[in-house]
Amino acid sequence: MASAGRGRRPGRIAGLVVALVAAAACMVDPVGQPTGPTGPTGPGEPASPSVEVTRADGTDTVEEFQEDVSVALRTAERYWAQQFEASGSSLRPIRRVIPYQRDGEISCGGQEVPRNNAVYCTVSDYIAYDVNWSFRAFRQVGDAFVYYLIGHEYAHGIQTRLGVKYNFTIQQELQADCMAGAYLGGSVRAGWLTLAEGDLEEFHEGLLAVGDDPGQPWFAEGSHGTPEQRAEAFFRGYEQSLSACGLG
Repeated sequence: MASAGRGRRPGRIAGLVVALVAAAACMVDPVGQPTGPTGPTGPGEPASPSVEVTRADGTDTVEEFQEDVSVALRTAERYWAQQFEASGSSLRPIRRVIPYQRDGEISCGGQEVPRNNAVYCTVSDYIAYDVNWSFRAFRQVGDAFVYYLIGHEYAHGIQTRLGVKYNFTIQQELQADCMAGAYLGGSVRAGWLTLAEGDLEEFHEGLLAVGDDPGQPWFAEGSHGTPEQRAEAFFRGYEQSLSACGLG
């Protein structure tokens, strides 16, 4: 995936299981492990991760990672600002984005955020991601990982702004998957992002590889949904936009 007009080889999406096994470490609930600088940052200022050797499969440099984080944040904010404007209101962007690298380096409402994770913190209105874990997943999976991750966590921020709250975690998470799909599909149709041929098929394969463990009760706190449910929710949003995500 790339921003429109950017000369970039397509990122590979197959193998998403490596990156998204907790995929959505979300609202105050956290999402594997690497070590780069940290601190509060804005959408256009991602921190630099450490450059450790991993298997590169099309996207592998710190500069590419930083650019994709910036583009993903800018397009997510642009997409949601447009949706709010269409409904007669204005978007209050997520307050900040925080890359981190150590257990307990940041907290949300008194709860420490562990490494190898990404979260949206409702009480402080920030997205936080383990910069080294994210970079490692980016190198192993491809740039699509960054766009999905940012899209999912930004969706949780939108749920908070809209006052959306479900009784069960799985409902919140599947809706965020759908909203992430709507953001990505809408951005592609608007020409803000481009997909390489085969990316959607690979994304589908990757999403089928993630989800809750067999036997995980759907009503348990922290449930995100089966692989099939997550893939279905994402692509429903991608193809049908927000009207399919239960926001109306």
